[in-house]
Amino acid sequence: MDVEDYLRRLEAVHPGVPGLEALCELQRRHLERVPFENLGRYLGEQVDLDEKALLDKVVRRRRGGLCYELNGAFGLLLRGVGFDVRLLAGRVMRRDGGFGPPLDHLALRVDLDEPWLVDVGFGRFSIRPLRLATTEEQPDPAGGFTVLPAPHGDVDVLCDGNVVYRLEARPRELEDFQAMAWWHANSPASPFAHGPTCSLVRPGGRVTIAGARLIETERETRTERVLEHDAEVLAAYREHFGVVLDSVPTAG
Repeated sequence: MDVEDYLRRLEAVHPGVPGLEALCELQRRHLERVPFENLGRYLGEQVDLDEKALLDKVVRRRRGGLCYELNGAFGLLLRGVGFDVRLLAGRVMRRDGGFGPPLDHLALRVDLDEPWLVDVGFGRFSIRPLRLATTEEQPDPAGGFTVLPAPHGDVDVLCDGNVVYRLEARPRELEDFQAMAWWHANSPASPFAHGPTCSLVRPGGRVTIAGARLIETERETRTERVLEHDAEVLAAYREHFGVVLDSVPTAG
C-alpha cells in the first residue's frame, strides 16, 4: 500500500512514532473524512475485502463503506505506519435486546503500552480510542463509554450505559468477515436493507444523507430537509462527503 496516498486522503502527515497521540489524531481525521456508507448495496456493488480493493475504494475512489471496509482499510494504514493492530469480531446489540450474528462487526485492537479499541466503522461511536484494560467510564465527545467483561472472555462495549456491541478477544483475519460482509450487502434481513445512508463526523456533530434527506446535527441542534431532485442529491454527496456518483443510490 502507499501510506502517503492514504495519509493525503486524511489530510494527515506521517506520525513518525506510533504513539497514542498519533493514534487519536488519525482516528479523528478518518472519522471526519471517510464516511460510513452502504451506498454500494444500492449501486450494484459488492463488498470486496481484498486489501487492494479496500484501498482502491477508500483512497483512490474516495468512498467510504461498511465496518469491514473502513476498519479493514484503517487497520492496513495503522500497520503501515508502525502500529501493532489486530482485527476483532463483534456482535452488534439489536433493538430487541439480542445480539446480531457472529462476525456482525469488525473493530480494531491496537497495542501500545496497553490495548486500545479503535473503531472508525460504526456510525455514531467514540471519536477517540478506548482503553480495553479498564472498566472505568471513559468520557468521549460521543458519550461515556465503558468496557465490561462478558462470558467466554468477550467484552461488552457500552455507550451511556447501553451495550453497543460484544467483542471477541481472539484476533481474526480479513477473509473471516467475507461471508457476513456479503450478507450485509445482499440480505433483506440486514439492517442496511432499509435504504441508502452516508454519514460523517463533524466537529461537534454529524452530517448524514438518508435516502433523499439531508440531516445535520451540531451539539443540540438538528436540521433536516428533503433533497427534491436527483441533481440536488448528487451535489449533496459531493459537497458534504466528497463522494462523486454517476447516479443516485435508490432502494427501488
